[in-house]
Amino acid sequence: MSGKRPIRVEIRAKYTDEPIERMIKRFSKKVKKERIIETFLEKKRYEKPSNKRRRLKKRRQKVLEKVNKKLRQKTDR
Repeated sequence: MSGKRPIRVEIRAKYTDEPIERMIKRFSKKVKKERIIETFLEKKRYEKPSNKRRRLKKRRQKVLEKVNKKLRQKTDR
């Protein structure tokens, strides 16, 4: 991703005695949420537009299935 703007993810301690492990976990969650690693891997190699559309469509379907499953579980109760 050279030539692009630098990516900054910053985590600060919520309180003075916060364990390092918890800060690392919050950092990794933030990186995943912002899809930093995923975008880097996508840009590493060229991907045909048709393959990209297919991949994005699969991801959208997975998210929709997950949401629908949660909704069904809530209505069944």
